[in-house]
Amino acid sequence: MALSFHSQVVEPWGRTPRLPHQVARPRHQDQLPGLIAEACADESLLAAGLHRSYGDSGLNPDGLMISMRGLDRFIAFDPATGVLRAEAGVSLDEILRMATPHGWFLPTTPGTRFVTLGGAIANDVHGKNHHRAGSFGRYVRRIGLMRSDGGALELSAQERPELFHATLGGLGLTGLIAWAEIALSPIPSTFVDEETVPFANLAEYFRLSAESDPRFEHVSSWIDCTATGGALGRGVMYRANWSSAGGLAPHSPRQKLKVPVTAPPGLMNRLSLKAFNTAYGALQRMRRGTARKHYGGAFYPLDAIGGWNRFYGPAGFYQHQFMAPVETQQDAMAEVLRTLAATGQGSFLAVLKTLGPLRSGGLVSFEGPGASLALDFPNRGEATLKLLERLDAIVVAAGGKIYPAKDGRMSAATFRAGYPRWRELEALRDPLFSSRFWRRVTHDQ
Repeated sequence: MALSFHSQVVEPWGRTPRLPHQVARPRHQDQLPGLIAEACADESLLAAGLHRSYGDSGLNPDGLMISMRGLDRFIAFDPATGVLRAEAGVSLDEILRMATPHGWFLPTTPGTRFVTLGGAIANDVHGKNHHRAGSFGRYVRRIGLMRSDGGALELSAQERPELFHATLGGLGLTGLIAWAEIALSPIPSTFVDEETVPFANLAEYFRLSAESDPRFEHVSSWIDCTATGGALGRGVMYRANWSSAGGLAPHSPRQKLKVPVTAPPGLMNRLSLKAFNTAYGALQRMRRGTARKHYGGAFYPLDAIGGWNRFYGPAGFYQHQFMAPVETQQDAMAEVLRTLAATGQGSFLAVLKTLGPLRSGGLVSFEGPGASLALDFPNRGEATLKLLERLDAIVVAAGGKIYPAKDGRMSAATFRAGYPRWRELEALRDPLFSSRFWRRVTHDQ
């Protein structure tokens, strides 16, 4: 075992599986070549950030791991152009607190600020504005990549473009992302004018989405997974544009609530699911209309609750986020929702949104065009896994795919069906770098 690596149990955000790892925690860039050289005596290496991937794409229990969180320095920022260069361990939270007072924001952002810059690139994250902005990789200008052969490369769309695009959404497999340069987007204030619009069923959602996407920069919807019949797919849409009023105050780093202990098994069950969906839907319908909100509350509501993943109990949970192309999206969503309603294993937090046609060029990026639905399921063992396999079959039949950053159990066949260019990534993968996810979905069955 390499001497700089120490034993630690690592868990993803879904809290399953929890596995022992050998982890190094560098504080300076000049430590990285030595750590990579140490790891070359082992079978595999993976860089990690804040462990917000839900499944096993950020796990490497059979090899070594370098935690990049200590490499969190800003290298350069131009407040006139919004171009930022920073070490890979800088979090989106830290970028926002630095950049928003200057009138700049992330070009797109996932539903949590607690993701590192390197993790955002490795997973090619996206947000509520995918229909207009595409994914994070479209705004990456340069990447500093360290390879196991000792090479320290600077990548861009012009210099080593094949390796650059393989690194966007490449799950950390092309080498260690040491730093990156990105282009931020200008904002008139740190507030959005958000409209809450209830809809009665899935057909009405797609009509509303077609009308909303051209007019609003940020659009997403909550779906009631317990609704059936003519109300199948009922929910609430949240659509917003940046407000010209409100000033440029950054978000508060303080969390309003922390979950101190793991919830007991069985807290999230069929009865609590029905009660939550009914109550939440009624509350949101009462909020119909437009309100001015700070981006902290509009984009990151769950970040206000520290450790919210503990609500799902000691066994953790699985997230299943998939997309279906435009041609099959409505039928696929309907079939998924009917399946959930029939089994009583619906999701407490189901998020439906549009993925637009813009592409980053990532070989296995989770992109559209189409519709995406994200679902959370308490881990009930074999019953949950069988349900997720049924959902996978619906997605594959629709010509869709599962988001790797959210997955911890899809089969190799399901992955390959959704990502036919995976062999191109494998050809450009650094031979030292691997993960539990990659070994699982590329192993020949």
